[in-house]
Amino acid sequence: MTGPRYGTMDDTQLRSQLTGIFQDVFGDSALQLQDDMTAGEVEEWDSLTHINLIVAIEKSFRVKFTTGEVSQLRNVGDLIALIRRKTG
Repeated sequence: MTGPRYGTMDDTQLRSQLTGIFQDVFGDSALQLQDDMTAGEVEEWDSLTHINLIVAIEKSFRVKFTTGEVSQLRNVGDLIALIRRKTG
């Protein structure tokens, strides 16, 4: 199976893929991402789930985040921007 070429992934594709990852990790198929969404807004989003989420994103997008990059993320919009930098 061949994945998408991440450098050419448009915003809609990136958001769709990321939404699927969030839904899988949090076990909530109704979860919808907003740029200003934070961990405090998702009841199940604790430190362990955060690690699982980052690992799932790294695997899915074939990227690697540094601890510093992850610690600077304030919301989903920042995460999307970081994925875009890593895949662009």
